[in-house]
Amino acid sequence: MKNFYKIALIVIAVFSSGSIFAQTTTKANVTGIILDENKKPADYVTVVLLKAADSSVVKTALTDQNGLFGFSISAKGDYFYKASNMGYKTIKSKTVALTDENQKIDFGSAQLVSTSQNLKEVTVAVTKPLIERKMDKVVMNVSGSAVMTGSNALEVLQKAPGVSVDQNDNISMQGKQGVLIQLDGKQTYMSNADVANLLRNMQSSEIETIELITNPSSKYDASGNSGIINIKTKKSKNGGTNGSVNAMAGYGKNFRGNAGLNLNHRTQKLNLFGNYNYGNSERENLITIDRISNGTPDTYFMQSGVSRRKQQNNNFKAGLDYFIDKKNTIGLLVNGYFNHGTEASMNNTLIGPSFQKVDSTLVSNSLQTNKYNNIAYNLNYKSVLDTAGSELSVDVDYSKYNGNDGSDYENDYLFANGNRIRPVIYTRNNTPSIIDIKAFKADYNVSLSKSVKLEAGVKSSWVKTDNDLQAQELINNIWQNDVRRSNQFIYNENVNAAYTNINKQFKNTSVQLGLRMEQTNSKGNLITTNTIVERSYWDFFPTLFVQQTLNKNNQMGFSYSRRIDRPSYDALNPFIYYLDQYTYSKGNPFLKPQYTNNVELSYTFMQKYMLSVGYSRTTDVITEVLLPDAAQKALYQTNENLAKNTSYNANLNVPVKVAKWWSMNNNLNVFYLSFEAPDLAGAALKTGKTSFQFKSQQSFTIVNGFTAELNGSYESPLDYGTLSIKSRYSIDAGLSKSLMDKKASLKLALSDVFNTYKNDLSSGYPGLKYDVHQKNESQIGRISFTYRFGKNEIKPARRRSTGTESEQGRMKN
Repeated sequence: MKNFYKIALIVIAVFSSGSIFAQTTTKANVTGIILDENKKPADYVTVVLLKAADSSVVKTALTDQNGLFGFSISAKGDYFYKASNMGYKTIKSKTVALTDENQKIDFGSAQLVSTSQNLKEVTVAVTKPLIERKMDKVVMNVSGSAVMTGSNALEVLQKAPGVSVDQNDNISMQGKQGVLIQLDGKQTYMSNADVANLLRNMQSSEIETIELITNPSSKYDASGNSGIINIKTKKSKNGGTNGSVNAMAGYGKNFRGNAGLNLNHRTQKLNLFGNYNYGNSERENLITIDRISNGTPDTYFMQSGVSRRKQQNNNFKAGLDYFIDKKNTIGLLVNGYFNHGTEASMNNTLIGPSFQKVDSTLVSNSLQTNKYNNIAYNLNYKSVLDTAGSELSVDVDYSKYNGNDGSDYENDYLFANGNRIRPVIYTRNNTPSIIDIKAFKADYNVSLSKSVKLEAGVKSSWVKTDNDLQAQELINNIWQNDVRRSNQFIYNENVNAAYTNINKQFKNTSVQLGLRMEQTNSKGNLITTNTIVERSYWDFFPTLFVQQTLNKNNQMGFSYSRRIDRPSYDALNPFIYYLDQYTYSKGNPFLKPQYTNNVELSYTFMQKYMLSVGYSRTTDVITEVLLPDAAQKALYQTNENLAKNTSYNANLNVPVKVAKWWSMNNNLNVFYLSFEAPDLAGAALKTGKTSFQFKSQQSFTIVNGFTAELNGSYESPLDYGTLSIKSRYSIDAGLSKSLMDKKASLKLALSDVFNTYKNDLSSGYPGLKYDVHQKNESQIGRISFTYRFGKNEIKPARRRSTGTESEQGRMKN
């Protein structure tokens, strides 16, 4: 550990030498602040500096999170700026002279004003669009959407541009899996299945925005080969004592509902905040699998089943910020969840020499119970070191997760005439699991000169998972341990990281060069068989970002990054979970990390139309596969390292103002994916296909405070690893009405209006034949009500990024 930080400090010192970008020309510093309509700092506002003589563009910049903008110029003369942001009137500043005596210009602060128009006493106000383009990300504004109301976070993600969720809740962005999910900038350190559960239990009423970052800088953890999705939860934007309450009821085939409370109290020295959300849901899932098991002769399986899942979830957060003085703040944050539920499944498998002839049947029933508890603590400190914006922030985190899955299975084997082939087989599993996470991180940023900024930081995380599979079989009416399946798996992982970014602002060009270094130490131990897999390795992850302003309406960007994805904890866990004798899943403790090189070129026109094209290549790509088990004539799911994955993609986002009362946003994502594996379970795999996703969001202003939305999405057929996935499409609709002088809102929504969203897939593995049809409960009507109360004078609790964000993204809830 000490050696790691010594090497990290040397690399940072050498790599971040400010002299590599230094210029000898004396330049003047031009600064200012932009505020929103509530007199709060407005970030990502476009500011254009112009010469007063001919109104020619000198430089373009975006405001930061504090509303600040700045330019470094050398030519004497008279200057003014224009600031613009979607939904607001353009600000034009006064003219200021730059002379030899006056080398520092401060324009002061200016306030944005919303664009609105009075039409016969009806005010038509411009609200934030669902999709916004920022310099390094795409932002989806969830809180104002009527269509999103009453949905959970996983359902909301399915509506994000370029994002899809498959039948097993794997999240993809631009066609690629391996997305890193963050909550308020924090990595979750959970498995893919656990992240899906977490998002399924989070309501849209808790979400402010969703950020899609396709090519992150070196400041972020290097995991996530297809990028980062950061879900920002709501923070009170008011001060004094204020808050909100919300409730939702929905119905499809089953009832679901949730309710929540959010509170904030701020004084001059202290800010207290917290929220609690409760949800109760029931959903149905239908599945059919028709497959052929090769043999002499072939055996045909026709499986159909239905599962009903009931879930109760409780999510909470509480914290405080203490303002030591104007420059120093210390904070404490506690958040967690305690959830439990059941899932009852009934499956019927017909078996025979053809799909038309049946000689036996397997009837399988199961009841699964689950209970997941997690609590995380974060202690944080932030110090503003000087007036130039230099900052130091430190986070110390601890998180503990406890889960327990219990399953009871009943398998009944019958002849075609209904007589039993053998006595009913009863089995049960109990799988307690514990995940312990500790993390520390420190971030530092400083202005080396008026045009050069440096970021640097270190992070260490320690994760221990303990999974104990206790399998039993009922023999002679006595439950006995099943030694074939019972096992314990303990996994330890330590990741140490150091990074640096250096940014140089030229006249119309911004260049950022970064390097992240990570040391990984891991040990997996399958206790019963004494199978140990131990690894220790170093990695270096360079990044490069270039932004070029051609003129006021045209900007271009280039980015490169190298990234890593380590296997999730459940993927490493070698336990076998049976749906029945012929269908099961298992983990793979021998999985290796995958590495990706990403390149992206972007073009932005008029600050709102954007086209990006990209290329990525991943080696040892971790992929979920469905493979045959010839000995048992079974089909099983697992994860394997395929040799490589190549991806080409293009993304086009086009917002259109059809009329004063009608606006739309259209997003088209086209990509080509190919996978290669010379030897996957004895066969060579090579696939490649061009696919596309199209999403369109329509917003209508009916009358004052009354809006409507209509969203549609289509995903073309896709080949991913061993899966060949058919097209998917759906339409959602919603209405929203402001009440009580905009202190309350009532929203109605209907998801999947025509009940068309389903998952159909077939085999892309040579020699394996199967067809899967899966239909979740997707057509759901919802009604929600939100009421906001309290004072409106003081700024909200500050957002903070804790150190356990990426580790918690790999757990169950």
